[in-house]
Amino acid sequence: MKHIFLNLKRFDITPDRGGVNRLAPPAEWGATVASSIRSVAARRARECEFAAFLPEAHLIGAVGALEPEGALGIGCQGVHGADTAKGGNFGAFTTLRTANSVAELGVTWALIGHCEERMSLRAIMAEAGVEGPDAEAAAGRILNREVLAAQAAGLKVLFCLGERESELDQADEVLAAQLTAGLSGADLSRAVVAYEPVWSIGPGKTPADAPYIRRVACLLKDTVPGIDVVYGGGLKADNARMLASIPEIDGGLIALTRFSGEIGFYPDEYREIVDLYLG
Repeated sequence: MKHIFLNLKRFDITPDRGGVNRLAPPAEWGATVASSIRSVAARRARECEFAAFLPEAHLIGAVGALEPEGALGIGCQGVHGADTAKGGNFGAFTTLRTANSVAELGVTWALIGHCEERMSLRAIMAEAGVEGPDAEAAAGRILNREVLAAQAAGLKVLFCLGERESELDQADEVLAAQLTAGLSGADLSRAVVAYEPVWSIGPGKTPADAPYIRRVACLLKDTVPGIDVVYGGGLKADNARMLASIPEIDGGLIALTRFSGEIGFYPDEYREIVDLYLG
């Protein structure tokens, strides 16, 4: 089965504060997102698994807008690596989002290891003078604790990984190390990997082509047999058919749907991307 994920990052912020939310007032944004795409998930549920990852303030509204036994899952953008436990910590996690807390809200997925989370971890460690291979190894251990905490709470995990431009010469080793560290001890039946070629994402960058993406997907599937791999570099209208042509790619991660003019996420364009990809 294919997987289509939606990661709306901090796309809840309105343009007057520098954001791209033209969809709904912030207080209604999460519910509007879920309401607007749940019919797409229902229509293609036999072919594809759907989940949308939203900032924490919008999880309650989004979950509340779902239909009972519906096909759309709601996910959080990361969890803390520790959690409440019977006979243990009963909730002293000020400022931290634990997996049990979002599971009790009805969330069923967690997004872990996104390139922006990895960048934040590297920055924190650099402040302590830890950089290079030591920082990468430490990030892998931290992310693995998040994966295991999410699964312990009953969540499924979308685990992101990818190589930066400075790592292209040793990309295979970098990707294999990120994958094995992050999913060590995890239940692979409740995990999907999103491949983000960080070096190719963003204005002015040359997008990764089909042969490169296919080679990486094969590498990841060889490293962890049985794992599903989706393209996390952005499933869009202009690459949907190309990605659909790669048999080793099991879906994609959508973020923005419009990249010029009034950029942002638009449900009608989301539907178009899904239909282009699934055919």
